[in-house]
Amino acid sequence: MLIHRRALALMAGSCFVPGALVSRALAQADYPNRPVHVSIGFSAGSGADILSRYFAHKLEELAKQPFIMENKPGATGNIAIRFVARAEPDGYNILFAANSNMAGSRYMFKELPFDTLTDFKPVASFAQIAFVLVVAPNSPVNSIQELLAKMKTKADTIAGYTNQTAQLSTELFKQITGATARPVAYKTAPDAMKDILDGTLDFMIMDGTFAAGQVKQGQLKALAVTTKIRSPTFPTTPTMQEAGVKDFDFAPWWCVYLPVKTPQPIIDKLEAWMHLIAKMPETAKFLETVGSIVNDDTGPQADARLRAEFPRWETLVKAAGIVPQ
Repeated sequence: MLIHRRALALMAGSCFVPGALVSRALAQADYPNRPVHVSIGFSAGSGADILSRYFAHKLEELAKQPFIMENKPGATGNIAIRFVARAEPDGYNILFAANSNMAGSRYMFKELPFDTLTDFKPVASFAQIAFVLVVAPNSPVNSIQELLAKMKTKADTIAGYTNQTAQLSTELFKQITGATARPVAYKTAPDAMKDILDGTLDFMIMDGTFAAGQVKQGQLKALAVTTKIRSPTFPTTPTMQEAGVKDFDFAPWWCVYLPVKTPQPIIDKLEAWMHLIAKMPETAKFLETVGSIVNDDTGPQADARLRAEFPRWETLVKAAGIVPQ
């Protein structure tokens, strides 16, 4: 009798496991069957928000389910990253983040409640953004060389920034040129606009996604872009290298991330959709309006690219004298 009961227990267990696996497989195949939440570490109306909302909307069209943007600004993006790191790995909380968040944060903060390598699975990269050095539209400065000349004669040059890329771009600019400027942090680019316009800020290296509209409307004057080649969004604006800042090349790229234990079929489905969006003609047209170009790495390619950038970020943070907070 005891043997018979044990046999029944083993049979029951063996029946249960396949049933659970079938249930999970069906859930993954049916993904998504409810709204998906997309977290970014920047405020509504920011360049990151404008960029992210386009891709979230396209995912919504392909998936036939809402992709809801959730802005979680603060700690230079780390609040959003932590939220998704701790989320259920079921594909319903995804992260849009830049390499500045996923690489730079490792060296700019003493302790992080997540690990950008071990807590996430990269799905696909989707855009590279030109940052742009801007001044007030009525500024007498019309070139990088004129700005450098002004910085050498002014007792207290002030430069604004809103994120790691802007901060380290400014530090790299100072290192290469030998100029000095006091950095001032802002929560968002719109927050800094008043201080740019009234001359409180001498210059700012700004996210091209936000700056594109401001430059077009005459609210900002662009002196140079941070990419190695000219941006189609700013075709008449020279690169830093063209403007005389030797070897300057510093531009962020964005990627979709999921919690590390997310099932592979869900990752594969999202990756396929992102590649479809990258190939849409309207995507290239949209990105041109916001200072960006298509970037279409696979998940493994994005992972390798991020890992390769760690030494550069570490070296630059240390050289800039930035003390981890």
